[in-house]
Amino acid sequence: MAAPHRSQMRALVAVTVASVLLVAGCTADEREPEPPAASSSPRPTATAVPLPEDGACYRLTFQDALAPSTRADEVPCADEHTSMTYAVGSLDRVVDGHLLAVDSDRVLDRLAERCPDRLADLVGGTLEQARLSMLRPVWFTPTLTEADAGADWFRCDVIAVAGQERLAPLPRRLAGALDTAEGRRTWGMCGTDEPDSESFERILCSETHAWRAVAVVAFEPGDYPGEDVVRDRGQTPCEDAGRSVADDALNFRWGYEWPTEEQWASGQTYGRCWAPD
Repeated sequence: MAAPHRSQMRALVAVTVASVLLVAGCTADEREPEPPAASSSPRPTATAVPLPEDGACYRLTFQDALAPSTRADEVPCADEHTSMTYAVGSLDRVVDGHLLAVDSDRVLDRLAERCPDRLADLVGGTLEQARLSMLRPVWFTPTLTEADAGADWFRCDVIAVAGQERLAPLPRRLAGALDTAEGRRTWGMCGTDEPDSESFERILCSETHAWRAVAVVAFEPGDYPGEDVVRDRGQTPCEDAGRSVADDALNFRWGYEWPTEEQWASGQTYGRCWAPD
């Protein structure tokens, strides 16, 4: 039996987080006088920034998907596209009477909860099945300029990470993609080699691959329990997972990828079990 394997998780999706900006209100007496109408420039209004459309499709690059805002044009979902909007809503920006910037920690942290939570409404499946897939939620807000013009929305898109800095084209329909065995295999997370190999690359299982992520080892959220704890906790579950998918229960290989402290801080409070496929 091979010893368990480990590799550092490659970041699949990233969100740019800026510091909190509080915009304090002022009374009428504290406002600067309005400039004469003849010398003033018209102020943009919310109508100048269109609200994203739920169900819209876009042709994003990997780098586009990492950005906090996007200006990509909508494309017909029948055409090739790499992202699909599955939720649109209003930002929660007012806290204790103060208006937070669209790129504030609090606003983005809230989106980091809302968009992942709502992805299952589209693709189905369990939380574990989602963690074993390459389907990922990404989210966008207006730019600061658009927010000044009155835009106050957020947009959640689903993407499929095909490999290192590559997005896969999406089908016209993704509804219930993880509810079927065929869908879970198509969008599953696989590897080009065993997870601790230098040649390992995380890819879609629909591509040629050698290993597959087969189970999740979940931990209770909270402070990082330490590398020794998260490493040791996954040994038995991953060995059992490897045995369950092996042709020979007495002679098989398995691997375990546990969360680092940095990954834990970004919200990944789970590890993954791997097996040859």
